[in-house]
Amino acid sequence: MNLAFIFPGQGCQKAGMAKEFYDNFKGAKELLDSASDELKMDFKKIMFEGENLDISEFTQPAILLASHMALSAFKESFSAEAKALLGHSLGEFSALVSAGAFSINEALKIVNKRGQFMASDCEGKGAGMMVILGLDDEKIEQICASSGLSAYPANYNCDGQLVIAGLKDDLSALESRFKEAGAKRAMLLNMSVASHCPLLQNASAKLRAELESVLKPSFAPVISNATASPYDSKEKALELLQKQLTSPVLYKQSIKACESEIDAFIEFGSSVLSGLNKKISAKSTYSVFDMASLEATLSALKG
Repeated sequence: MNLAFIFPGQGCQKAGMAKEFYDNFKGAKELLDSASDELKMDFKKIMFEGENLDISEFTQPAILLASHMALSAFKESFSAEAKALLGHSLGEFSALVSAGAFSINEALKIVNKRGQFMASDCEGKGAGMMVILGLDDEKIEQICASSGLSAYPANYNCDGQLVIAGLKDDLSALESRFKEAGAKRAMLLNMSVASHCPLLQNASAKLRAELESVLKPSFAPVISNATASPYDSKEKALELLQKQLTSPVLYKQSIKACESEIDAFIEFGSSVLSGLNKKISAKSTYSVFDMASLEATLSALKG
């Protein structure tokens, strides 16, 4: 069976994440204990108790770690390799760990810094994000581009769901225009950063400098959020991961680009992308985020 391994981004975090894997799988336990020692961060408190879990510099490594604890538990239970690797925003870094682009602890340090850089770029600017439901992408793009305001398409999640980023006041000013154009909903998200837009120009340059010293020269192909095409070299990773912070996440385009080559998708660490995939692809998507979902996924794959 040809499988695509997919990894979620920010927004899926919750207290208790990956605890069942920590309690039941040696490999998952070793991942968390090693990460806590290496980064000098108490991931048990962050992930299991929710301490500082919604602060970006802690959220990002916690989600990446939870994804790989889920993947480790899966691999202890089922022998399978990925035909395709991709993630949503932060999840692209989780995919790169699986591809061998850098170690998990190197990735955790990078995304911890990534969270700091993003927060720093947006601090005091009133940055935010808004989800638009039920409106064509092209219409949203047109409204943003013609507004003259700080409002940019950021996440192409699925047909009828696009997230935009920019300054909260500007996003709020466009709410009525989206609704007049036919949107079912235009809602500000509870976020203080504006991901995947030009406001993160400084963060993207800082991120490239951090990546320079850890990326391997080559690795298994990963589908880029910025282009929806695979890349497999340090040179391209430096270019595309820097671009990723200031360009929209082409998630639905990435799923459509690889679905003909795979039989099923497996999401590690949450079920957020599984919900999106139901609206994008006819191929099955399974989730692995706790013991029950792991057992359900294994049962489905074993037939």
